[in-house]
Amino acid sequence: MTRAAYDTVAVDYAKLLDDNLANSPMDRAMLGIFAEYVLADGGQVADIGCGPGRITIHLDSLGVPVFGIDLSPGMVAEARHRYPHLRFEVGAMAELDLPETSLGGILAWYSIIHTPPELLPAVFAEFARVLVPGGHLLLAFQVGDERKRVEQAYGHSVSCDAYRLPPKRVTELLSQAGFTVTAQLIREPMHELEHTPQAHLVARKRPSRH
Repeated sequence: MTRAAYDTVAVDYAKLLDDNLANSPMDRAMLGIFAEYVLADGGQVADIGCGPGRITIHLDSLGVPVFGIDLSPGMVAEARHRYPHLRFEVGAMAELDLPETSLGGILAWYSIIHTPPELLPAVFAEFARVLVPGGHLLLAFQVGDERKRVEQAYGHSVSCDAYRLPPKRVTELLSQAGFTVTAQLIREPMHELEHTPQAHLVARKRPSRH
């Protein structure tokens, strides 16, 4: 359902949000902090739920060694067309085709919003599996505590669910998965596509205890 929705809107989504980051200084600030962390500690970064690659290319412009993964083949095709020098793959968040401890960082930029909350522990456990100890994670999502049925998006009829999430609960789930949240930004809506406060959480995978 989610894959089909994003396959449908891929081209128009990419056009509509192409310069969105330029008008979001707080978003750029959080991405800049994340980039500094992963560049200081080293390792490759996966932009999971990368869509058409608009945030992937931003991280690339900051010098981050990054590649993209998305559930939607349509989004991956759009990303490859726009940024042929970067690597993009089709894949699912809860079943990443990546070795254990192979990443220095994970970006999930509004990627968890279609995951039912009861499935988030499995997603965060998978993130922890592929990150090195001390690896960094940046999440972005809409604040709330409800499910929203999406039937129109980017000029198309679609059918999928989106979940608004309480930052405190997400922090608790991350802790259970082995992460420590090191920074949190909650900002008010900044443009017509946003209707609720937006949350950004930076977290770090705790070292294993022996």
